[in-house]
Parts: sequence; C-alpha cells; structure tokens
Amino acid sequence: MSPKYVAIALGIFLLAYSASLNAAEHGFLEGHLKIIFGMAAKQSDDMPRPEIAPESYSEYPLVILSQENNKEIARVTADGQGNYRVPLPPGNYVLDVQDRVRKRVRTRPQPFTVVSNQIARVDMNVVIGLGFH
Repeated sequence: MSPKYVAIALGIFLLAYSASLNAAEHGFLEGHLKIIFGMAAKQSDDMPRPEIAPESYSEYPLVILSQENNKEIARVTADGQGNYRVPLPPGNYVLDVQDRVRKRVRTRPQPFTVVSNQIARVDMNVVIGLGFH
C-alpha cells in the first residue's frame, strides 16, 4: 500500500472515531406531552373528557432553552401519542411550549439537567381552552 492510501484511511478512521466520541457524550431528553382541556376540573370527576387528536400535539411544539440565557437550543414535536425524545449535550436546560404566552396556554416551564449517556425524563402538561383569566 502506498503512504497516500494509508494517510487517507487513517484520516477517515480519525473522523469516524471523533464522530463516535461526540455522539457518546450526548444524553437524551424524553417525556410525554399531556394536553388538558381547561373545562376538565379533576381526574376524579365524572365529566367526560374530549379525546386528543394525534395531530393536536403538533400544535404545541416544545422548545429547549439554555438555563443560563434562555437561548433556544432545540425544538421537538411530540408524536401522535404525545411522546418526545431528543439528544442533547450535557448541561442545564428549560423545557417550555413554543409561543406559550401568545397561544394562551397554561403550563410551567420545566428545568432539567442532561448528563452524558443518560436520559432526563420531563413530562409537560399543557392546559388549553376554558378557564383562562
């Protein structure tokens, strides 16, 4: 083999190795988005609950913000069952609903921490509909 081919092969190996190291450093955020209609008082009452259409989850995309300066890091949309998962580098973050104030939804931004090669579980409840003041 010529030195040129050895150098190219070594370069490709180093790039692949570097990419695998960077991927291994990430952790994950996963959770469940629950959409609650404002007219629903409590889980224990006998009031029938409207069903959530799978496409409704796309109306409430979630944003991941840095805790330090509230800079947007990523966006994620829940799937048809309300579940979401996103890889993130280790750090401190806040999960919120995109355009929460403009959409007039009630929710509480959720702080969380991602650790390398671990899963941070954060569920998000969003109250929509009646009952806003």
